[in-house]
Amino acid sequence: MLRGDQGRAVQEALQLQLEVGRFFGAQCFVAVSNVHMMGDIEVMGDSGKSFLERAAALGGKCVRPTTTNARCIDFAYVGRLQQDPDEARKEQELIACLRRMDVITADTCINYQTLYQPHLGEHVAWGDTGTVIYANSVYGARSNFEAGPAALAAGLTGRVPAYGFHLDAHRRGSFQVNLKADLNDLADWGAVGKIVGSAHQDYYAVPVFTGVKRSPTADELKQLGASLASYGSMGMFHMVGVTPEAPTLKAAFGGNKPAAIMTVTNRDLERVYESYDTQNNPLNLVVFSGPQQSLFELKTLADLLRGRTVHAGSQLFVTTSNGVKSAARELGYLQTIEQAGATVLEGVCFYILQNLPQMRVREGWSNLVTNSAKLANIIGAHKFNTILRRTAACIDIACTGRDAR
Repeated sequence: MLRGDQGRAVQEALQLQLEVGRFFGAQCFVAVSNVHMMGDIEVMGDSGKSFLERAAALGGKCVRPTTTNARCIDFAYVGRLQQDPDEARKEQELIACLRRMDVITADTCINYQTLYQPHLGEHVAWGDTGTVIYANSVYGARSNFEAGPAALAAGLTGRVPAYGFHLDAHRRGSFQVNLKADLNDLADWGAVGKIVGSAHQDYYAVPVFTGVKRSPTADELKQLGASLASYGSMGMFHMVGVTPEAPTLKAAFGGNKPAAIMTVTNRDLERVYESYDTQNNPLNLVVFSGPQQSLFELKTLADLLRGRTVHAGSQLFVTTSNGVKSAARELGYLQTIEQAGATVLEGVCFYILQNLPQMRVREGWSNLVTNSAKLANIIGAHKFNTILRRTAACIDIACTGRDAR
């Protein structure tokens, strides 16, 4: 590969990976079986697009199954959202370029729920923070946060430098979190992630959760992981008796002694919800996104919206993948959600929507209400005042324009 025997695209990809490996002190490469990369024009810009076009022009072809993360444009809504037609064209060109390199443009940040579930010990090269922490923690697979060029390089070479969470040493628990809170809503799990992540902002910090009262659902673990990655830049967690590398507390720490022990109570959760300022501006935007919604989440939203209507002057957005949206349509959930006045976007996540800052000003959005702690954290970059609420409360706000708290 380094000699160029497999083409210039592969040669340059391996050269990049060698530099990454040297930086992190990797001793070798490991083969990966699956790759997940970002590929949208809003995040990549023209320079990223040119980078991909050059790789494609050099004949680059992915040798491992490679999928894309959420994009920034739902082409069915470009006009309604008043997005830039030129940027939409670039997004379509970007998709075509990726497909020329045998990338599967699935456009989802919940690939671990809908496309591929790696097994214990399997090495993958995933990029989105929520996908990586889920793979490492819930499946016991092995991945670091792979940036766009690094993920593409993994797709082209079929391997990654062995550092970080590919190594046993970094997968052992480092501190303990005793869960004494009643975690009854997805937002509660995200709130836990905020509490723990904000207090331990370290990529290599691995919390070990104990005291869980029942086995969490996939969506609850999804919200916890996405929040930990967002607030703490964490790449892994253990949950004793739940995640595969933590059958016991001793196994989770793997010989380490807890650097700290913290407890999360119901009162701690309430402090999180109380910390958000509703200000005096209209509560006219509610968003279920970051990560995209699963089929089970869409069913819950449909049940909560049945017979109700989004408040006049308010907007309710939901994002999901193509496969989930198709299934929701077949099952009638999509029709119920849309009949209530919600907009269900396909293949995107809300916080990377093209032209979102201009959209915020044009629509008069200042507050954004969500049940996603991750979204509540990162959307602030677009000057939103965010408000984290439980799922049913979010629906009530969407339908009344008022916060009951």
